Amino acid sequence: MKKILIIGKGSYIGEHIKNYIETTTENYTVDEMDTYNLKPRACNFNGIDTIIYVAGIAHIKETDKNRNLYYKINRDLTVQVATTAKKQGVHQFIFLSSMSVYGKNSGVITEHTRPEPVNSYGDSKLQAEQLISPLRDKNFKVTILRPPMVYGKNCKGNFQTVLKIIDKTPIFPEIHNIRSMIYIDHLCEFIKLCVVEERDGLCFPRNSTYVQTTGMAKIIAGEKNRKVFFSKLLGIIVCLIRPFIPMANKAFGSLIYSETEKDNFSYCTVDETDSFKMSV
Repeated sequence: MKKILIIGKGSYIGEHIKNYIETTTENYTVDEMDTYNLKPRACNFNGIDTIIYVAGIAHIKETDKNRNLYYKINRDLTVQVATTAKKQGVHQFIFLSSMSVYGKNSGVITEHTRPEPVNSYGDSKLQAEQLISPLRDKNFKVTILRPPMVYGKNCKGNFQTVLKIIDKTPIFPEIHNIRSMIYIDHLCEFIKLCVVEERDGLCFPRNSTYVQTTGMAKIIAGEKNRKVFFSKLLGIIVCLIRPFIPMANKAFGSLIYSETEKDNFSYCTVDETDSFKMSV
């Protein structure tokens, strides 16, 4: 019986991972730990096989006052937990990083693309990666995930913005962009496979197909029974102003992970259309 500890109790992704593993396998026990006032050096990780670290500061506006929290939680606490885990005989440390380490709102990311974060969230995640990677040896696997935007029912972040726009406006831009995204169940299945197969190294989990923002909006509008007009003219206007407005570029620009021969999307078990319907 393999023992898993999720650090990030109460988080959207952490809770989904726990429920997913518990309902899809009988060979693992899953516990959770909160990060509030967590002192890693005082923790007892004895008997834990895998730690899944999903805690982090995200989805809050970065200011001068809160900037240090990104580094305190996303970097320093991660390193302290990983270091203590290795000393206490944990065999695998899975760290949830982010596509944000690349600092891009548009473009194509390949395995050779150099990370260049533009905010404290991405920078703190990247620094954590760089500091925990040297801990890797034959007895301690370090698995780093850089997923794109995660979506699912009641998730936080940009997906909720799309839902709110569809709820409040009768018109939506018709734009032919493509984005890499990942459905929460696909991410959970990928992480479960990382545990089962004891994967090591850098991973890029995402849906097997690219997402078109307008196409996604049409599916959501249909599921909500909302009559929304999709305007090509508005799409042209958005494309013109997109380079000057970061939020518009983030929502309607094209940002993807390139396809490679190594890709295996066996963890993508839900059809894209169904995944959006189940996320409303």
